[in-house]
Amino acid sequence: MPISAVLRPATPADADAVARIWYQGWQDAHLGNVPDELVRARTRDSFWDRAGNRVGDTTVALIDGEVAGFVMVVGDEVEQVYVSSGHRGSGVAGTLLTEAERLAAEGGHSRAWLAVAPGNARARRFYERRGWADEGEFDNQASGPDGPISVPCRRYVKTLTG
Repeated sequence: MPISAVLRPATPADADAVARIWYQGWQDAHLGNVPDELVRARTRDSFWDRAGNRVGDTTVALIDGEVAGFVMVVGDEVEQVYVSSGHRGSGVAGTLLTEAERLAAEGGHSRAWLAVAPGNARARRFYERRGWADEGEFDNQASGPDGPISVPCRRYVKTLTG
């Protein structure tokens, strides 16, 4: 049975927990699935820097008062969806994705999109089960210390309601 999570906007006090979840989840999903240049750019410290800078774009899911996962939404893009390893399979990811869709619709968008590394089969299956459609390959530009890094991705989209 899915666990009920409490959602709220992130605060600066959440940045450390978000960074820990993001760092571990990113490694699980991306190592072997993205260019080596991006792996080199995504140092442990880079996740702490980015989590602190992205508090305003972040919604956290709390279980028993602890951050169990987070989502970052900017405009019509669902930029990040991560759940701590101890809460994977609990329904938290679905709750966060539903919130991301709501936030994009609330922002006036009729469609949302996200990027997925082609080799991240677990995430691709998850999005497809949640009604997202694979719109094909595209060249995602990830931020790097020396400028953008080209990352081959799949673009997933979903038409939003209400």
